[in-house]
Amino acid sequence: MRRCVWISAVVLALFAALVPAVSAHAAGERRAVPLPLERLFDNAAVSDDARPADADFDGAGASLSARDLAAAGWTPGRALTVQGARLTWPNRQPGEPDNVRAAGQEVRLTGRGDALAFLVAGTAGTDVGAAGEVGYADGTRSAYRLTAPDWRTGPLATKAVALPHINTPGGQLTESARLYVMTVPVLAGRSVASVRLPQAPGMHVFAVSVRTPATGWTGSWASATGGHPTVGPWTDRTLRLVVHTSVGGPRVRLRFDNTFASGPVRIGAATVAVQQSGAAAKATPVRVLFRGAAGAEIPAGAQAYSDPLGFTVPADANLLVSFHLPATVPAAPVHRLAQQRSYVSGPGDHTADVSASNYPTVLTSWPLLTGVDVGGGPGSVVLLGDSITDGDKSTVDANRRWPDVLASRLLKQSAVPHYGVLNQGISGNRVVSDRYPGDGVSTDTAGVSALHRFDRDVLAQTSARTAVVFEGINDVRAGTSAEQVIAGLREIADRGRARGLRMLAATVLPCAGEARCTAAVDAERVEINAWIRSAGVYDGVLDFDAVVRDPAQPSRMLPAYDSGDHLHPGDAGLAALAGSVDLRLLAG
Repeated sequence: MRRCVWISAVVLALFAALVPAVSAHAAGERRAVPLPLERLFDNAAVSDDARPADADFDGAGASLSARDLAAAGWTPGRALTVQGARLTWPNRQPGEPDNVRAAGQEVRLTGRGDALAFLVAGTAGTDVGAAGEVGYADGTRSAYRLTAPDWRTGPLATKAVALPHINTPGGQLTESARLYVMTVPVLAGRSVASVRLPQAPGMHVFAVSVRTPATGWTGSWASATGGHPTVGPWTDRTLRLVVHTSVGGPRVRLRFDNTFASGPVRIGAATVAVQQSGAAAKATPVRVLFRGAAGAEIPAGAQAYSDPLGFTVPADANLLVSFHLPATVPAAPVHRLAQQRSYVSGPGDHTADVSASNYPTVLTSWPLLTGVDVGGGPGSVVLLGDSITDGDKSTVDANRRWPDVLASRLLKQSAVPHYGVLNQGISGNRVVSDRYPGDGVSTDTAGVSALHRFDRDVLAQTSARTAVVFEGINDVRAGTSAEQVIAGLREIADRGRARGLRMLAATVLPCAGEARCTAAVDAERVEINAWIRSAGVYDGVLDFDAVVRDPAQPSRMLPAYDSGDHLHPGDAGLAALAGSVDLRLLAG
């Protein structure tokens, strides 16, 4: 009996010794103090071209070129704004640790926002994805999943920047190296305190930040970048772009994007004015500043927002946004189909000119400028579409695109908020396949796919509340199956709803009579529309097909709505689309 008691005592003693050790370990995990990301750097990704062996990004001796990064404007310590998030490229010299290999580290991070933004790349030869956690100041946590596309094989369409070379100990390779900005949702209204990185071998994190919400701003006008063609070249020229507001406000800020570029672009000065007519302003244009400076250099793949400016922006009106390009710009990110005449000056900074006399050249695209925000307001509705949303075949300079007509309807009623309407249509765009490859100078300006541009053109738009997806006809005309388009539309809906957006889908219009709109294409279109109407994946449906189709020939558009090419509605057809929208669907 005494032997049993002794054995039991020994077991209890051992148990008592072990349990505190385990509890202390667990408590230690809970009490671990998150560190700034740079304190956790354990890998060198960037090398001097003359000393490539100083860095080993991928475990095989390859690395990023410091010279290429500098040429792109990504210099050590440089602040970069991408997808509305402000990130800092590591302030490290070539060969020094400049990133962390994700292995569950706790990173100190503070702020409130709508997303976390990670500057990442993978080195596993394929995309690397894994789960992590966000810690909040109130002690709660939420999960996220982060994917890092591979630095050598990931999609060019979604990269933040692509560099032309890869350094190796055996010499420099002429091969594209890619870096990505990926965003993940956080709990709205809660203060972020830390982020636990995923356990993901091959995932490298260079920077992370909380994307600050655009509180107090509503997007009034926007355009989507469709490609990076040759322009001008413009040297010491001022561009005066004419843009049409949806809503007004007492303040204004501008957004310029250097999307798809390989090098920085310099905005020397910029102004805003209300248009009188043509390139003439109603009053002296008012200068905007960029972090207190007259101009801004925008690195490749990055953005620049102007400082808030007290300026009364009228609703449903044309503005003149003028900006001076002091250096030579031979190619630029462009929205090709403006359906609006803008202007290019002769030599010099003519941003402050009231008169049109120094603007002799007409421009029919929108380069670089991607957004005009106004102070106040309830937020924005984003319309993701193709040439029909872009306004192809609508009257030039008349603002008769269906998004313009929808914006006018919103202004004239009081049942739902006066949302801003952001037109993110790109002529020729598709849901699942890229037209523009996402990198390099190209004559194709039909954009990367809706799947690939969704984060930039919808999720990152100012105060987006609702998104309408109206695409698919270009996919089926190019041979994509209804099944593939439906899968893409489903993914877009899921991604939008995961970020708190109200997601609406519009049915695809008939186009029989156009050369590529065969009976087989129409069968695919009908299948897509049947899914949109019945699947319940979207929060609401805009049945545009039912609005414009000919009841006697459902594969054709009504002649009264047809622009004449059988693919695009004319002004009357576009007005019918906008007029059919139940505005209550926009608000839920």
